[in-house]
Amino acid sequence: MGSFSIWHWLVVLLVVLLLFGGGKVSSLMGDFAKGIKSFKKNMAEGDDASMEATADKPASGNIAGPANPTTPPRDTTSSTTTTAAR
Repeated sequence: MGSFSIWHWLVVLLVVLLLFGGGKVSSLMGDFAKGIKSFKKNMAEGDDASMEATADKPASGNIAGPANPTTPPRDTTSSTTTTAAR
């Protein structure tokens, strides 16, 4: 009851064609297709650029260091002032 039948869509299409004309709708769809193609091309170029950027970096170039270091980090907040006061 709430869905449109094929006849509803044909009437809507006929009204759109009468309002805008066949040439205007055709050029609008052509521009839309060009935009989609351009978007896909730029997305592919972006993926290629990001793949090249990660390929240039060495695998051991981790700035933060290893996830599980063998020595615990030093606590520098209280050790220097406590030893100097003694």
